[in-house]
Amino acid sequence: MALILGAVTVAGALPILVYLWPAPPKGQKKGPVNITLDKPIDQLGDGEAIKFNAPTSPNTAFIMADGGGDNAAGDLAFGGFAVKNGNKVDVFAINCSHLGCSVALNEAAKTFDCPCHGSRFHLDGTVLRGPAPVPLSHLTWKQGDTSSVIQIDGIVLGF
Repeated sequence: MALILGAVTVAGALPILVYLWPAPPKGQKKGPVNITLDKPIDQLGDGEAIKFNAPTSPNTAFIMADGGGDNAAGDLAFGGFAVKNGNKVDVFAINCSHLGCSVALNEAAKTFDCPCHGSRFHLDGTVLRGPAPVPLSHLTWKQGDTSSVIQIDGIVLGF
């Protein structure tokens, strides 16, 4: 009797578990995404930023390393900026921390500006003016095979 009751329980629970923890979509794969920058990292001047986008063939996104506000670690971004501040290079997601709009580089003011609600960020990602509550999210990256290529943690979305 216990064997039959156990089998019925397992048979009833499996469909629920598949619903709660579905398999990733076919073709979806996490891993480093190679991005070729318009200007090599080692040629960026202090306070200079360069924009890049996620590949669209196949459809790919970057995985945020941290976050706050509307962004969270593990959320996706479809673009970003590589910025040289002193001897350090930071790579940020393009998403504003207020409501996720895409920020733009203001080269004259040396800031990232959000066109949706007016948030402004320093080139180190910190908030200069709200309503954004927290800094821009970082993307985890490393140098690629050449100084023009960086590898960013990302995911091929499979569609």
